[in-house]
Amino acid sequence: MTSPSAAPRATGAAPQTAAAHAATPRAVALAAALDAALVVVFAVIGRSSHAEGLDLPGVFGTAWPFLVGTLLGWLVVRAWRAPFALWPMGVVVWATTVIVGMLLRAASGQGTAVAFIIVATITVAVLLLGWRGIALLVGRLRGRGARDAASDRTGTPAS
Repeated sequence: MTSPSAAPRATGAAPQTAAAHAATPRAVALAAALDAALVVVFAVIGRSSHAEGLDLPGVFGTAWPFLVGTLLGWLVVRAWRAPFALWPMGVVVWATTVIVGMLLRAASGQGTAVAFIIVATITVAVLLLGWRGIALLVGRLRGRGARDAASDRTGTPAS
């Protein structure tokens, strides 16, 4: 009898992607922490590029609208089901982060100039989608490496 993890190799099917395995509590916590940390990085980059202070209250004041947007994005798309997935999880989290973040900035009297919206949209996309893209690539490369290693052990080409 084969184990569930060995089933894809036994049937000749491609191994599952990293996103399919990413629903463990540890992976969910890692993905949520990465998203939150990268939103804070975005705030720090923005504040430092405008020569604003990097004190905790200042960074929090810049980051909180986007952190709320990130949390809402996670809830809307239920990102904990596949937190490493680019689509739809990553895209929805990114879009919600920017949209809600901008709405909350406007509601709290912070700036929402068109140039800022454009820069924020691009920067947050690079950060929140970028790490997921890297994780997907690493997962695929590891899967390919595992198939190649299995092929070397058995002498039969991996599918």
